[in-house]
Amino acid sequence: MEDKYRFFAHRECEFFPCHPGADPDRFNCLFCYCPLYCLGKNCGGNFTVLENGIKDCSGCLFPHIPENYQAVNSRYQEILDIIAGEMKK
Repeated sequence: MEDKYRFFAHRECEFFPCHPGADPDRFNCLFCYCPLYCLGKNCGGNFTVLENGIKDCSGCLFPHIPENYQAVNSRYQEILDIIAGEMKK
């Protein structure tokens, strides 16, 4: 695989792979805590909202698919904009 920095599989993690139905040979742990979570309903992932209002991403594999590395990174300006807005409050 070229660009090895784009993929990391932490096979020794007791939760690996942490999403049901994920292919362990293609599961990318690089974005273990999804940077897109803060984008809420606009994250682009397959999530549900629990009765208590918490966003549940357990059915989402988007950041864990190796080919989506660039798609995740392309959203960082949106994340920075959210942070900048929060800092102004």
